[in-house]
Order: sequence, then C-alpha cells, then structure tokens
Amino acid sequence: MIKVMIVDDDSFIRESLKVLLGMDGTIEVLGTAGDGNEALALLSGGLAVDVVLMDIRMPGCGGVEGTRLIKESYPQISVLMLTTFDDDEYIIEALRNGAQGYLLKNIPPDRIIQGIKTVHEGNMLIHPDIARKLTTFLKPAAQQENTPDQCLEAYGLTKAEQAIVASIAEGHSNKEIAGALFLSEGTVKNYITDILSKLSLRDRTQIAIFYLKNIRE
Repeated sequence: MIKVMIVDDDSFIRESLKVLLGMDGTIEVLGTAGDGNEALALLSGGLAVDVVLMDIRMPGCGGVEGTRLIKESYPQISVLMLTTFDDDEYIIEALRNGAQGYLLKNIPPDRIIQGIKTVHEGNMLIHPDIARKLTTFLKPAAQQENTPDQCLEAYGLTKAEQAIVASIAEGHSNKEIAGALFLSEGTVKNYITDILSKLSLRDRTQIAIFYLKNIRE
C-alpha cells in the first residue's frame, strides 16, 4: 500500500483528490495539509507517508519551499508536484529542491494515480515540455561547447555510468535501462549508487538535473 499525503490550500481539491485516490486499492491517503509548513508538522508529528502530492502555489509555505523542507528532513519521501500553473521557474526550482515529478491538475485521475506509483518506484515523472526547457534554464554558458561525454568523463564516470545518467535524464526506469544495456536491475542499482557517490548527489532527480546542466543541444 502506497501511503500518501495531499498538500493543497484548496480544501475542495484536497478532499476531491482524497476520494479519487482512495478508489485505487493500492493507495491510502493518510493525511492532508494546507501548505508546506502544515505538511512538515504532520510528518514531524509521526505521520509516515511514501509520497507527498504537493501544489506549487500556496499562501504561506508554498510547494517549492515545502519540498525543500520535506526532502531535507525526510529524503526517503517522494514529492510529486501537482498544479494548474505552467510556471517553468517554480517547477524547475521544485525539482532542484528534490521533487521527483510534476503533473497538471487537469489530467485524468488515473494519470495522477499512475504518477504516484511512478515516483514511489523511484522513477522521475516530468512533463516532456518541462524536460526540454530544463536544458535551457540549467545549462551553464561556459559548458555549452562541451559534449555530454566530455562533461561526464571529467567526473570520472565510466561509459556505462554515462549511459545510465543519460537514460535517467530521459526518464527511463531501472528496468528499461537494464533492458537497453543488457544488465540486471541489481547491477543498474549498483551503478546508480556509484554515480551518486562520484557526483556527490542525493537522488535520481539530481542526476537528471546534473546531466541537463551539462548537455549540449
């Protein structure tokens, strides 16, 4: 059972999402909050969840800051941004703070449910339009002439590790990466552990952002 907390300043949206998610037999909504501070207080009080479904724009502590606070204290929790706003800078900042995905509120409920399951499995979920814009927002000008391989080799990554980093940035799961590179999923997980250590990163989201900072279109 995937344990979820919903964070949104609109009580109607909170309750509607709670009902919709509760219809899926693999998801249980354990709590709701009106902003990031309230969410953190619930977690600090002992509420144990796997995924936080977080609105970006909220009075008080919004989703960007709320994500930072939650990931700093509870890095094992996956944060999925859910919003009506196509606001690139807010979304990118939330990803920098550790959010593992982003969806619009107007998508069908089954896609929200699938999104929760996707991030709970340790994968990223980023709208393709946002993924393309990330390269522009995050790529330092001084690195625009470097190839991805040159940038990654400078950090001591092997060819296999470079391929895995690129695949993570493209949103592929461990199973998909394993199939493409003819490796076991366990081997891919071990590679990812080594990559995180070499790059001094925390999770898959940061691997993807690191790659997008260095990629040349």
